[in-house]
Amino acid sequence: MSDAADKFDTAMTAWQEWQEAPWGRLRYTIAETNLVRHLDAEDGPLRILDLAGGDGGDALRLAARAHHVTVVDYAPAMLAAAAERASSAGLAELITCVEADVTALPADIADGEFDVVLCHNLLPYVDDVPGTLAAALAPLKRGGLLSVMAINRHSAALNIAVREMDPATALTALDSDRARTQTFDSVLTLHTAEEITPVLLSLGCQDVRHYGIRSFCDYLTDDARKYDPAFYADLEELELAATARPPYMHTARLFQLTAWKQDRP
Repeated sequence: MSDAADKFDTAMTAWQEWQEAPWGRLRYTIAETNLVRHLDAEDGPLRILDLAGGDGGDALRLAARAHHVTVVDYAPAMLAAAAERASSAGLAELITCVEADVTALPADIADGEFDVVLCHNLLPYVDDVPGTLAAALAPLKRGGLLSVMAINRHSAALNIAVREMDPATALTALDSDRARTQTFDSVLTLHTAEEITPVLLSLGCQDVRHYGIRSFCDYLTDDARKYDPAFYADLEELELAATARPPYMHTARLFQLTAWKQDRP
């Protein structure tokens, strides 16, 4: 097992705690809502490929809507957790876990003609963004939907200034595309929706839509209050209302892009 995969495996507990926190729940709820607005018009259960899908946070929600989801990841412990969660939720028949690198997919997946491909939280860990996105598009059928999510570089300086009260470091962050994740002890590359959109278009995508995830949550410093159910409900409603509304998606902590693969050669 590679050092990178081992790093993800050993961070499992911290990752699961993050997912259950208000900011983690918002990440998954908003992403699901943005996907569903495009998928509700599709007929019948869809075949969905979740690249670098980890322990199934996105996959479980989509399988609960009766879609068939294949989760690909190179961290065995993450995949084991995804399988266990699927079984506990009664969704084991709808979720398939495959250990593989996104850039070296097994032939049956690479040629799988999936209806939807998710590429969530993968770009910060790769050097070749166009190559990674091309690999994500390869298993997607013509006319299928791609969803890309990454940390928004526009949010970095704002997040540091507000949460850490450190304007000097925030000033440096204005011109940096690097950050560190404590959960996975890794250096990340930050991107913007404005940078990734033309890459998608150059790869044959069309109708790219830009959404923001956590436009407000990360800039509210009272984290304890976010655990209050009533406050969280109001916050979720606000976030959902702002996800596609400018200018809020431009400074949201994460950006999500959806795009359709061209349906003709």
